[in-house]
Formats: sequence, C-alpha cells, structure tokens
Amino acid sequence: MKLHLQGPVTHHIKGSLRITGSKSESNRLLILQALFPGIRIENLSNSDDSRVMQEALGSRENLVDIHHAGTAMRFLTAYFASREGVEVVLTGSDRMKQRPIQILVDALNELGASVSYHQAEGCPPLRIEGKKLTKASVELPADVSSQYISALLLIAPSLPEGLRIHLKGQITSLPYIKMTLGLLNRLGIRAEMQGQTLRVYPTREVPDQTCVVESDWSSASYYFSMLALSAPGSRLRLRAYREDSLQGDRVLCELFKPLGVRSEFEGDTLVLSRTEQALPPHLDLDLVQAPDLAQTLAVCCFGLGIPCDMKGLHTLKIKETDRLEALRAELTKLGAQIRVTNQSLHLEQSAGCHSGISIETYNDHRMAMAFAPLALKTDLCIKDAGVVSKSYPGFWEDLQRIGFKTEEAGPY
Repeated sequence: MKLHLQGPVTHHIKGSLRITGSKSESNRLLILQALFPGIRIENLSNSDDSRVMQEALGSRENLVDIHHAGTAMRFLTAYFASREGVEVVLTGSDRMKQRPIQILVDALNELGASVSYHQAEGCPPLRIEGKKLTKASVELPADVSSQYISALLLIAPSLPEGLRIHLKGQITSLPYIKMTLGLLNRLGIRAEMQGQTLRVYPTREVPDQTCVVESDWSSASYYFSMLALSAPGSRLRLRAYREDSLQGDRVLCELFKPLGVRSEFEGDTLVLSRTEQALPPHLDLDLVQAPDLAQTLAVCCFGLGIPCDMKGLHTLKIKETDRLEALRAELTKLGAQIRVTNQSLHLEQSAGCHSGISIETYNDHRMAMAFAPLALKTDLCIKDAGVVSKSYPGFWEDLQRIGFKTEEAGPY
C-alpha cells in the first residue's frame, strides 16, 4: 500500500492518544511468562513482532518462522536452546537470513547448547536441539547488539546455577540491558550489573503477579518529531507513560528539548508542547545508547533545516535494512546533502524539502514512521505503508486523529 500523506493545514497539532504497549517490554515479558507461567501481562504490544513471539512460544511445530522480527529471533534462539527435548528450525524473512547471529550462537553453545546453522554460516535459519545448559559463565562482545545479551539474561534465572556474563568492549544500547535487568528485579528475580559483569541468580519460581506494560517510547518519538515540526502552541497528550520508565528511549525528553519540544508528566500522561524558543544552529549527538532514534532525529533536523552530526550508529547496519544507507538515499531524494559512514551520519543545512516525493521503506517500520512527520512541511507518499504493523499497527489511524490526512495512492 502506498499512502499519500498531508499534515494539518494550520501546522498546529492538538489531541490525545494512547500508544500501544512497548514492544521491547512485551517481548521480554513473554519469554519470562513462558518460563514462569504465573506472570500475567496487561497492555501487551499489538505489534507484529509481539504477535509472532506469542505464536512461536505456543507452537508445537518443528519449523518456526518469525518473519522480520529480529528481537524474536534472538530471544527465541536462547529460549529454545535452553528447553530440554525441544527440536526446532528457527527461520525468518530473506533479510533475517542475512542478519548475523553468530555471537549469540557461540555463547549458547559454550554454555552447552546445540545450535547449528541450517544454511549460511553465522546467520539464520538455525537448527536448535534444546538441552539443559549446565555451565554458568560466558563471555561475549558488548559492542554489537544488546539483544544478544538480553536473550541470555532472560533465560538465566531458569538455569541450574543462574548465569554470569562477562562483557568485552564498549557496551552498546546499555539502557536495553538495564531494562531487562529491571524487569527481572520487578518480578522478584535477583539480577545485577557490576562494571562489565552481569549476574542473574537461579530462580525456581516467581510470585503470581500482573505486569502492566508501559506504552512504547520509541513509538512516541514520531510525535516528538511532529511537535518539533509544528507551529508554536501545538500540544499533544500521550498515554500511558511512567516517569521512572525502564525504556532507554525516554531520553527523547532531553534530545528534543533543544528542538522546541517541552515534555511534562501529568500522572500517566506525557504532555508534549511546542515552545517558541530559538532553534540551535547545529546538533551534535552521540546515540550509542539510543540508536533507534537516529532516523527520527535525522528526518526532523532535515525538516527544520538544522545541520546535524550523529555518531554511535554502528548497529543500524544490521537492522531490518541498512538504516544509514536507507536514510542517505531517501533524504537525498528530498533535497538533503547527507553523508554516512559505517557508524555516523552527517547532514548539512537544507534550504527546504522537495514536494511529492515517494519514500521507500525497505521493509522497515521505522523508515515509514520517521518520515511521516515531514508531511507538516511538504506533501509526500510513503511506500509499503503497512510495514508499520511491525511495531505500531494503528499509527496511520492515530495520525488521522490529530489532523493528518491519509489517502491510498495505489499499491506502489
């Protein structure tokens, strides 16, 4: 589906929305629920990724296909590897079969697992024979994907002696590791981090309890961008969020402050408002701890005409697409002067946006949603707009609720 998108004519945004539950929290809790059935989950994400995770955990088939869901691939690899008697081939989309997973596979096999490659070395699909993992210590690099680390942390309490993880090198996306540790602690599982070492203690059972998933901060990022691109006086209320959030993307509140977006809490409601402050002449960001925000911020800076330099983006090369190259290609079409490396992005000041451009999404939900706020500056089309279902199925309907106009413009 190709979607033609227009922002509110007045460039003012008003409204109130309830955002779907965090995909990151939901997928972690689904694994923990499978290990400890007394856990009940409320406000579960309605994303494709969480639906695929639920289906995989409930499947009794020998072939499990998680499509584009990278988090599910990492978490389920560890889960199935630690379940005695399980035999499964874990596969996914063509892009998933190109995404590296060797670091996690090596770590699991070192712990006593039996995980092998069904096709290409180092990538899915994987042949997994579930075993009792008897070793209690493992070492792995920390500068590639935090999901490898979280995958091990999630199964750790079910292991006979728990698990000690020694991390080598600079830790990437530390807030996501802290989120996993935080969820374990909330459930009553003893888990801690000291320097480069993570420790999770064995846990036979956790108390029966209900976990309410906080709304997704990554999904909120697109509304921060819309507020930055809107007229002063715009105001938007987003539910349901927590000031003591475990999600690393809560850093949005600080990152968008220089771009004129003020954020305040009223109970579980996050209130965003567009101020009249002057914009900075340049933005210099290190996003090593929040790389998923890079697309949103790059597009927003382009729309505001602010040059920016971003670093700490090396993990974007192995996401749903090569997000750095995808940003370069699509922003260039809109008139940007942009350069990317393997770990950075450099955007020059722009004079304005070309009109009527069609944005390729590369099977990447974040490409579609990151570019959508530009409809406040110019008419544009989003190709394969349905890709947003990966994390935020109701995104286009929510945009309509706050004054955006959407119209199908043909299949492609």
